[in-house]
Amino acid sequence: MPGCGGYNTRMETPAIAPASAPGAATQPRAAGGHGNRQLTLVLGGARSGKSHYAEQLATDHATITGGPVTYIATAHQDPARADQELEVRIALHRARRPADWRLVEEPVHLADALYGNARHDGCILVDCMTLWMNNLIFPDARTYPEHGVITPPDAFTEEIEALLTALPTLPGHVILVSNEIGFGVIPMGAITRFYVDELGRLNQKLAAAADCVRLMVAGIPVAVKGADPAC
Repeated sequence: MPGCGGYNTRMETPAIAPASAPGAATQPRAAGGHGNRQLTLVLGGARSGKSHYAEQLATDHATITGGPVTYIATAHQDPARADQELEVRIALHRARRPADWRLVEEPVHLADALYGNARHDGCILVDCMTLWMNNLIFPDARTYPEHGVITPPDAFTEEIEALLTALPTLPGHVILVSNEIGFGVIPMGAITRFYVDELGRLNQKLAAAADCVRLMVAGIPVAVKGADPAC
């Protein structure tokens, strides 16, 4: 199943050693992402090459360390809808991913998926935060007014806070992919503006927590923060 380009269902049962949950003893993060922990954020617009670059980072990790790679796809598939374009995207993503990568499909409970799959010698690739944000705002086909104040469901804040709490505790290399959608015109409609604003705020928080941030421009990674990922 794909990441930012499509839709997914629920998470598979974890088959590898879990990371520590909040409150458990964890190894301190090494400065600059060295040691057993590293957080990398890959940003970019549509078709900027961000997923391909993130996948290459994960491949490099597996080559250098010999550790496993877990791909967490956050998109959500509606079983009642047939989508040929989606099926093509799924096939392309499957063909591009190495066969030995483990796939976890989790559209909402991202922190739980990270806790359940992170390990000291492993790499987790989350593709992508953009669709995860969409899933938090629009659960069960939730609708919003075109004007006025937007009030998201309680899970919106809870899941974001859980993610931000989890990220500093996770062992191994975690790679997050997210869209940079704030470069264009101001969107029409209150819910669309809310989405753009909240994704921008989330990206800022992720970038602040990350050891390495790269912005993809026409397939070229531009350094925003930190040295190149140490895989």
